[in-house]
Amino acid sequence: MLLLFGFKTVLKALPGKTATCPHCCAFIHHLLEEQATKFTLFFIPVLTVSRKFRITCTNCGYVSSISGRQKRALELRR
Repeated sequence: MLLLFGFKTVLKALPGKTATCPHCCAFIHHLLEEQATKFTLFFIPVLTVSRKFRITCTNCGYVSSISGRQKRALELRR
């Protein structure tokens, strides 16, 4: 019996937020991304193994990692 399994990393763009960048101090729109690592069985994603979130400044390109709790707090402030 042949069993094909592996891991796949998926990037998903989430709605961003206007905030002050800690690097360039500009009040500008930031991009929010979710990076999910999924376990695949026969090339079909079965379950999510890990999730990471990162926010990117559109002015200077500074990228910082944020936790799931910080991501939910950004969504609630809309």
